[in-house]
Amino acid sequence: MPFQLQPAEAWDIDVDRLDYLEKRPTAGDRWVLNFGPQHPATHTTIRVVLELDGERVVRATPHIGYLHSGFEKLGEHHDYNQYVCTISRMDYISPIVNDIAWHHAVEKLFDVDLTPRCKVVRTILAELGRIQNHLLCVGAAALDLGAFTGFLYGFNEREHIYDILDYISGQRFHPDYTRVGGVMRDIPDDEVFKRMVRHFIDERLPSAMKDIETLLNRNRIFIDRVQGVGIVTEEEATAWSLTGPLARASGVRRDLRKDAPYLCYEDNWDGQGAEPVDFSVPIATDGDCFSRYLVRLEELRQSRGIIDQLIDDIPTGPINSNPDGKMHIPDKGEVYGSIEATIQHFEILMTNRGWAAPVGECYAAIESPNGELGYYVVADGGRCPWRVAVRPPSFINFGAFSKMLEGHQLADLVAVMGSINVIAAELDR
Repeated sequence: MPFQLQPAEAWDIDVDRLDYLEKRPTAGDRWVLNFGPQHPATHTTIRVVLELDGERVVRATPHIGYLHSGFEKLGEHHDYNQYVCTISRMDYISPIVNDIAWHHAVEKLFDVDLTPRCKVVRTILAELGRIQNHLLCVGAAALDLGAFTGFLYGFNEREHIYDILDYISGQRFHPDYTRVGGVMRDIPDDEVFKRMVRHFIDERLPSAMKDIETLLNRNRIFIDRVQGVGIVTEEEATAWSLTGPLARASGVRRDLRKDAPYLCYEDNWDGQGAEPVDFSVPIATDGDCFSRYLVRLEELRQSRGIIDQLIDDIPTGPINSNPDGKMHIPDKGEVYGSIEATIQHFEILMTNRGWAAPVGECYAAIESPNGELGYYVVADGGRCPWRVAVRPPSFINFGAFSKMLEGHQLADLVAVMGSINVIAAELDR
């Protein structure tokens, strides 16, 4: 059952804003203001053209396309393992989630099942990525409204997640860790990995959340800036195809971990009758910036609980699925000492003859920190996909930004944008 957040304290309806929307001025009474891209809240990647009536926003027109990334087109020139190094640059706040989402779709296309060990490791990393993303979102939302200390509380703890990713993959910011049917390499030492994760979820994360909540949850300035601002109703959220915390803060009861389960979120994930991980989906009903903040805070707790259920019982055995013995590159020790392993290493990396891609198409998605992150993949049997299309949550969620802002004050723009948590690299595909 979804976890129902306690309703926020009642506030007076902004009658002035509602009246204004009914009696907005004609075009001749407006003036135009460019907000961004050289603005701290837009990070030089987004520009919003505002039509203002005094301090009231009459119309907001977002302009995207400042990164020129071409992620989807690059998918036609990288093979199914190489492409992970590209898509981890999309939601660069939690790159490991992109890796998991991409290979989740590819493994559905290839009809490859993962080993229990791989499912547990990926689930732990997916929830660490969710924590990583929400900590920055909550911190940056506070920073944009003047609470610099709140930003430090969230940002500092992300360094410990980077340490964990660095330990298992050799890279901090872009781990590029997953591969078709598994991961690039097994965990170097399970006990070290467990200690690092335990230290983070038992000591670092609870302390950071307590500091953030103490600073913001009853802070009069913060509450006045976010409560009753940027309201989205449940009907609007559904009509606009919003997902993730943005939709759940408006009462939409949808989370792919429950509605289309995968990894350790599904029944019998280990093939021996294992129960799915136990967690609740936080739901709010007010649909404003404050509700979105509260939903993300509760999701931090739920992610911590998921990791707590898995970290001490990581299954042994192989971490990579290898049904025909030739899907993954062999261990380096074997490459240096066996001609068969050397040939297999060469064929997979240089000729892609280690495994054959199917001919077909599929769509698969996971619940990323910002909502549904899906990939539509078309394969023609070659070493690279024939076509790749992405369904990034930020692009869909940002489509509601203009309507959320209309009738509000100019100063409310940063509060609304921060609550959506727009990742600009997901806008330019």
